[in-house]
Amino acid sequence: MKQEEINTNDYLKGIVLNLPESPGIYQYLNAEGTIIYVGKAKNLKRRVSSYFNREHPNGKTRVLVSKIADIRYIIVKTEEDALLLENNLIKKYRPRYNVLLKDDKTYPSICVSNEYFPRVFKTRNIIRNGSSYYGPYSHIPSMNALLELIKNLYPLRTCKHALTPENIRNGKFEVCLEYHIKNCKGPCIGKQTHADYLKDIDEIKQILKGDTQIVCDLLMDEMQALAMEMKFEEAQQIKEKYDLIESYRSRSEVVSRIIHNVDVFSIEMDENSAYINYLHITNGCINQAFTFEYKKRLNETREELLRLGIIEMRERYKSKSREIIVPFELDMELNNVTFTIPQRGEKKHLLELSIMNVKQYKVDRLKQADKLNPEQKKTRILKEIQEQLKLPKIPAHIECFDNSNIQGSDAVAACVVFKMGKPSKKDYRKFNIKTVEGPNDYASMKEVVRRRYSRAIEEQSPLPDLIITDGGKGQMEVVREVIEDELHLNIPIAGLAKDNRHRTSELLYGFPPMTIGVKQSTPLFHLLENIQDEVHRFAITFHRDKRSKSQVASALDNIPGIGEKRKTALLKVFKSVSRIKKAGLEEIAKIIGMTAAKNLKEKLKE
Repeated sequence: MKQEEINTNDYLKGIVLNLPESPGIYQYLNAEGTIIYVGKAKNLKRRVSSYFNREHPNGKTRVLVSKIADIRYIIVKTEEDALLLENNLIKKYRPRYNVLLKDDKTYPSICVSNEYFPRVFKTRNIIRNGSSYYGPYSHIPSMNALLELIKNLYPLRTCKHALTPENIRNGKFEVCLEYHIKNCKGPCIGKQTHADYLKDIDEIKQILKGDTQIVCDLLMDEMQALAMEMKFEEAQQIKEKYDLIESYRSRSEVVSRIIHNVDVFSIEMDENSAYINYLHITNGCINQAFTFEYKKRLNETREELLRLGIIEMRERYKSKSREIIVPFELDMELNNVTFTIPQRGEKKHLLELSIMNVKQYKVDRLKQADKLNPEQKKTRILKEIQEQLKLPKIPAHIECFDNSNIQGSDAVAACVVFKMGKPSKKDYRKFNIKTVEGPNDYASMKEVVRRRYSRAIEEQSPLPDLIITDGGKGQMEVVREVIEDELHLNIPIAGLAKDNRHRTSELLYGFPPMTIGVKQSTPLFHLLENIQDEVHRFAITFHRDKRSKSQVASALDNIPGIGEKRKTALLKVFKSVSRIKKAGLEEIAKIIGMTAAKNLKEKLKE
């Protein structure tokens, strides 16, 4: 170890030994002074020490530790403060080894501007000038529907004039077309009072927060009061507003009205990413729904990533919910917040809805990635096979065998080869069964596998990562006897079984063979089905060709005067024996002569 490394290790050890045992965040810096990782801890000393006093199985974590040249820390009062500070620092510094929110889109929000007569509009730019922002909205049609509802309920101004009291008193403005078509009440010329306008804005803010029930109650009270005063025309106008809001509520996902101000989170993961769904429930309605992706960096657990996601979304949406519904227990404390793992009822329904959304988002992201990089899809499916069967390496080279015969006649076998999930037709092989008499599939399979891999050993050609038999447990066992007992090779063996409708139904693996659950309609199932269909097609085609040739040979070989050359010439022209039978004497004589033609016609009649 170099002197410089020893000095660095002693320096870091000194910092770690003096760390406080209190909540806080820690920052790791590299030799250039760049922050490369930010973490939070309930106990700073215990957490940071864990990086230096044990071996890390994860290679990325080992690399991170080797890059640390300095440690900084900030102590805080509570774990919640640590979570918030960690989230802010990650967003500020974007450290190389932290998970990063993969949120490359700027989703629009709805802005209620900070003006004397506020405007309501959609925007992608957040300007900290006192304006209120609601969103962002990942589903644009939902946002547009909400803006349309507000437009129909409240005739607000859409102009960008500076409607200050002084400008209005000085008569600087004139009403526009929006006023004449009753989309605006003309605050620019004093036709609508400031108090009346702000009353509409307050109701709009309640709708944007999802508190439509409050607005409905206010409208109902106002409608009844107008009806009592016999102002039926005005009451009807209020009723139309009430009906619009109720119609909007009915289009939302509605659960029990008792469920109010609740957050729901769920998570799905794959090798490189975590997908988190967030729902916010107000008065029984989902008024916010958002799914986002984290790119993993250090093999983080789903608990760690879900904690990050909860802090990120609650801060982004300014949520003050006192209850958070989650799919599993979290070691996480937030001030005045209860974590719930529902087992039944409406809250369970909400969690299932969130899980359904996050799974769909994951599928959509994978489909997008597959379109951009088809090879990535193949690799992912092969990794699934590796994980399902616990193979030592990815099955980049798969070979599959099948037999074909009719009551033992013309017995053949076939081997198809798939490389990186694609058929490698130049490597396909056909086999005539030589040592087996009668219909014996097990003996035929033994012969073919023995010939295939004995030759591979002699020629030192590449061996497969996985052998698949088109059959059940019996076929797998005879292949194992040849591969392991006779040839002493270590090649994983699987079996593909079919149902009574001759469709791929299950994958078998291990000795004794066990059924591996593979869901139908998944890409993995389709690959296995494709391998099985391909080997069956190849074997059947070879068997059909051989049987056809043997039938032709038996019909022409025993006729005097018809040798190999004449037989080949006849088949080249007529293609089959049945067509030769139907052909005229002159036609046949043109090819093989009149004497041979007469002899042929007579023998074929017999």
